[in-house]
Amino acid sequence: MSSLRFSGPVLPDGEVRDLYVVGETITLEPQSGAETAAEGWIVPGLVDAHCHIGLDDHGGVDDAEAEAQAIENRDAGALLLRDCGSAADTSWIHGRDDLPRLIRAGRHIARTKRYIRNYAHEVEPPSLVETVVQEAQRGDGWVKLVGDWISRDTGDLAPSFPADDFAAAIAAAHEHGAKVTAHCFGEAVLPVLIDAGIDCIEHGTGLSTDLAQTMAARGIALVPTVMQIDKFPQYAEAGRDKFPRYSEHMTDLHARQRDTIMAAHELGVALYAGSDGGGVTRHGNIAGEVIAMHRLGMPADYALGAASWRAREWLGWNATLDEGAPADFVVYPRDPLLDLTVLHEPSVVVLRGKVVA
Repeated sequence: MSSLRFSGPVLPDGEVRDLYVVGETITLEPQSGAETAAEGWIVPGLVDAHCHIGLDDHGGVDDAEAEAQAIENRDAGALLLRDCGSAADTSWIHGRDDLPRLIRAGRHIARTKRYIRNYAHEVEPPSLVETVVQEAQRGDGWVKLVGDWISRDTGDLAPSFPADDFAAAIAAAHEHGAKVTAHCFGEAVLPVLIDAGIDCIEHGTGLSTDLAQTMAARGIALVPTVMQIDKFPQYAEAGRDKFPRYSEHMTDLHARQRDTIMAAHELGVALYAGSDGGGVTRHGNIAGEVIAMHRLGMPADYALGAASWRAREWLGWNATLDEGAPADFVVYPRDPLLDLTVLHEPSVVVLRGKVVA
């Protein structure tokens, strides 16, 4: 079997090594006749921990468009995708060796007429547990709830379901072997979900110090989607006339975003990088999310680890490129820890042992 050689500093430790790729795995043993494929800084395959393959701003898309989205992420170095809700069935991607590894959360689960049209299963409380069980069985170990959205009754963000129903839904998902995450913009829904034992929070702009401390103590992760939060002023403006309270609330959440997210980081909440690609946000920009996290104040190694070795470990994949590890990695022409913008410039992308970009 032919082999390829990749040479350079290997993150996260930065030790200069030769990696040999034989089949789909890495060996550190020199291979006679190995072709040198690339030299540079080698990073374990990037992870987009919040994206939406098979989704655009109108809802689900066909397989051809979903394939194009997956390739866009792959070519940007994102080789492991945690799909955080999609109206399309993308399970077929598991059979494609040339597409990123995919962890699906099934379809969003929202309250009736309380989310983006055509995106979610829209249900009332009596049907919540049943729908969660269905998606737990269909997905890849995750379920995605819409924790809060605009309520026409209050004109502002409000929890999608009563506390007891959220608790029953999370317990049911856990009983069926699935973890649960939830879209959360505002404050009110967070203590309900955290008390109920949720596994992850998406966005998290309403977090308080006390809640962040609880998350850290219980190992509840946060995917802050910083680039998505940067769109809050647009959402506030769009809702200003019809929902002025919501508009003011979103403006305030945006103004406090840095303090909120950095407080969670400093208190020890595990943060992971998610671009929120899909819908109105383009795919293939996990680099932009890493840079955005760094700009908030996170060290470069933390921000990059949130989209590479730490995120891979969190999702149950090899965190380091050691003997026998899957050959999923990206080679860059410069040290990303000194210049994160190089994440936009991968020299070589290797997936399952093959150079794919």
